Amino acid sequence: MFVGSLPNPAGRPQNLFIPSNVRRNPLISLLTIAVLLFVFGLIALGVASRKPSGFDHYIILALRKSAKESIPIGPAWVLEAARDLTSLGSNLVLFLITFAVAGYLFLARKPGVASLMLVAVLGGLALNNLLKFVFARPRPDVVSHAPRVFTTSFPSGHATLSAITYLTIAALLARTYPSPIFNLYFMSLAALLTVLIGLSRIYLGVHFPTDILGGWCIGAAWAIACWVVMTWLQQGGQIEPPHPV
Repeated sequence: MFVGSLPNPAGRPQNLFIPSNVRRNPLISLLTIAVLLFVFGLIALGVASRKPSGFDHYIILALRKSAKESIPIGPAWVLEAARDLTSLGSNLVLFLITFAVAGYLFLARKPGVASLMLVAVLGGLALNNLLKFVFARPRPDVVSHAPRVFTTSFPSGHATLSAITYLTIAALLARTYPSPIFNLYFMSLAALLTVLIGLSRIYLGVHFPTDILGGWCIGAAWAIACWVVMTWLQQGGQIEPPHPV
């Protein structure tokens, strides 16, 4: 996710979609990354112990009428809605969206921004796969899975990559509208979508809640790191001038 900005009358770049206090003190961004990584580390310690927490079991079982059932609680339309939501965080959908936006950026003569967006998403995928390999956490066996799954459980790829991809797109949209109201709308919508995708994975029984929390933390930390890199590159003139795409 990248931080966009516009030149102000004095010629100094003015960031559009991060709070003014963050603009004045970039250390806040680094502190946020540190906090997210700390929380991820706490979750990872529990995962490394190979003992699913009582919290994980309680939440998953609370969403089932019986541990032997693959169908979660609620009417049938809720299950279908969860499947629709979870598909929005799949690798295929996220890659299609990412390359579509990147293609637009290349056509708009923003190759630097497009390349950094691709690096953010593809790099996030590589990081997530590395973490999955390191922790090798089995999928929840407390209940039967509704959809089919093919990878290990921690951290959730849906949670990680949806945070990176949708927040990045929201940031790019926010660059077009300097109004703080639009900025808040785009970022809130992206965050809501990311949260709903993560919750759908728990509801379908394919992830422990801590898988989702870990994915959100590492995804958000990665995204904020990309914001900082984008800001440095823009201010140094190494990529396109920071004006709306």
